[in-house]
Amino acid sequence: MGKKGKKEKKGRGAEKTAAKMEKKVSKRSRKEEEDLEALIVHFQTLDARRTQVVETPCSPPSPRLNASLSAHPEKDELILFGGEYFNGQKTLLYNELYTYSIRKDAWTKVDIPNPPPRRCAHQAVAVPQGGGQLWIFGGEFASPDGEQFYHYRDLWVLHLATKTWEQVRDYIYYNDVYTFDLDTSTWTKLSPSGTGPTPRSGCQMSVTPQGSIVIYGGYSKQRVRKDVDRGTQHGDMFLLKPEEGREGRWAWTRINPSGAKPTPRSGFSVAAAPNHQTLLFGGVCDEEEEESLQGDFLNDLYFYDPARNRWFAGQLKGPKAEKRRRRRGKRAEPGTADKQEVEGPGAPEPLEVVREVVSEAGTVVTIKQVLAAPSSAGRPASDDDEDSPDEAGVPTVEPSPRSNAMLAVKHGRLYLYGGMFEAGDRQVTLSDLYCLDLHKMDAWTALVEADPENQEWLEETDSEEDSDEVEGAEGGGEDDEDDEDEEEEEDD
Repeated sequence: MGKKGKKEKKGRGAEKTAAKMEKKVSKRSRKEEEDLEALIVHFQTLDARRTQVVETPCSPPSPRLNASLSAHPEKDELILFGGEYFNGQKTLLYNELYTYSIRKDAWTKVDIPNPPPRRCAHQAVAVPQGGGQLWIFGGEFASPDGEQFYHYRDLWVLHLATKTWEQVRDYIYYNDVYTFDLDTSTWTKLSPSGTGPTPRSGCQMSVTPQGSIVIYGGYSKQRVRKDVDRGTQHGDMFLLKPEEGREGRWAWTRINPSGAKPTPRSGFSVAAAPNHQTLLFGGVCDEEEEESLQGDFLNDLYFYDPARNRWFAGQLKGPKAEKRRRRRGKRAEPGTADKQEVEGPGAPEPLEVVREVVSEAGTVVTIKQVLAAPSSAGRPASDDDEDSPDEAGVPTVEPSPRSNAMLAVKHGRLYLYGGMFEAGDRQVTLSDLYCLDLHKMDAWTALVEADPENQEWLEETDSEEDSDEVEGAEGGGEDDEDDEDEEEEEDD
């Protein structure tokens, strides 16, 4: 009886220990969330010091990713908002607003009172209503060490004519579908019939000429067993279409476009192209194992034509050594117009480029990238497109492979800004700017080339001072210097 009693006491002791540990972990999680909220409030207090609109001509913005780049609905301008930057030790979040004059090739920093809190990975859309509006939807805030995250559920609008920010209301984010009325500023939840996309993030949404909505791709994670999650890069497409004769009713339909489809990927960027087409650029294809993650970064270009329900590979008129036709390979169907043969000795192989980037601190980063072979000539490819010869031996100017780049289209020209790629364990955040004429599809133009001096990378350390964390998350702005000495209390 004595031994049994001891075993029972040991069992109850283990249960108490587990309960205490669970309570402690729960308390720590609540404190971490409260700490992030307090940090956001702290930054909003700093932003509240702005009392008037200040527009300052400036050099190009610092490197960043997961920002938004939108075409001004009335002017020849691009609008850049928010974003993040990781230098190896700290994650910096931004709520800065920049405009880029296309005609003057000049940047301007626009400080406006009461802006949205610092964020990245938000959604943005510019519309002409009310003299021009920029709508900002949700996003994410991260702690300086990048270990804690806060997801916003807010909606903001920037009135471009008066240069004023306005917060509208919250939203719910799952795989639900909502419409927002710009005239009444009200949300309406839709209940479409049929089977729609599974819950996901980072999907493409585009509008057809008939007013339907196309959903493509995205990313989600599923638990395969205890403590093990596996990511899925979706390549499916859905059409959300108004039902005929039933006003306000919508229906989901899964579609299977023909043509040269993009390979599975995440972190790609999209923009509206001429002729109601949607273009897709770059991204990363991850090969995920239980304890490792490797990704191939891409810089290819695709167009989706909703009128023909077809994907086309974006091909440029550029240098090549031979005349050849495109071949789709195993996906080609007998008897179709896409059945093509390769002429000549064969297509060129991908080019491996290795270069060294020296940071401001003197650290040498070796960057290895695999670039696609020089593509053949043409517009977004049509069924009977054929390559035309051009001069060979000329270096190709094009954006390097990357994910999370910012895209905008103005006057038939595609503008691409920033993004990121990885070199080993290092994340390289870009600040270059490229332009491509979508009507000519001849060649990329580098407006701002990548600056090696901006490729700062700091090795991780075991611990950092709390005051340094506040400085890192604030982005190191001059307005924040007075608050660098503030420290947070630790939870014993």
